[in-house]
Amino acid sequence: MDDLLRDLYQEVILDHGKHPRNLRHPEDANRQARGYNPLCGDQVTIYLVEDENGRIADVAFEGKGCAISMASASMMTEVLRGKTEAEARRLFGDFHRLCTEDGFTLEQAAAEDREALERLQVLSGVRAFPVRVKCATLAWHAMTAALDGENQVTTE
Repeated sequence: MDDLLRDLYQEVILDHGKHPRNLRHPEDANRQARGYNPLCGDQVTIYLVEDENGRIADVAFEGKGCAISMASASMMTEVLRGKTEAEARRLFGDFHRLCTEDGFTLEQAAAEDREALERLQVLSGVRAFPVRVKCATLAWHAMTAALDGENQVTTE
């Protein structure tokens, strides 16, 4: 990764970390789960509003943690709106591969996920720091816990 691209990625992560999007508790949330990373203390609660057609009509979060966990939660809320449960789970799978597998490319992801993954690609740098993968995926684990009807999940 060249220095210009790395600087751009850091800028995007810092912007989302300092100015998280969808940082709120929707009153009409019908699913929610809390995620906790015991290694660093990051915590996030994900709120989902699933409509009658099984689509995520709204997604938001509350929490505190490092810039990576807050940026990931913020970016996740931007890409999940309008997706079905199955689409959200598949996107998480592809995002997890992006953050953990050397050589994983966007072309290997489901075609429907590529645009979202392009936006999330700024977080792929955590691959070089395995401890930070838990920061980047905390909100995603909480999202799947909420879809599964679980109230809480940890990264351990």
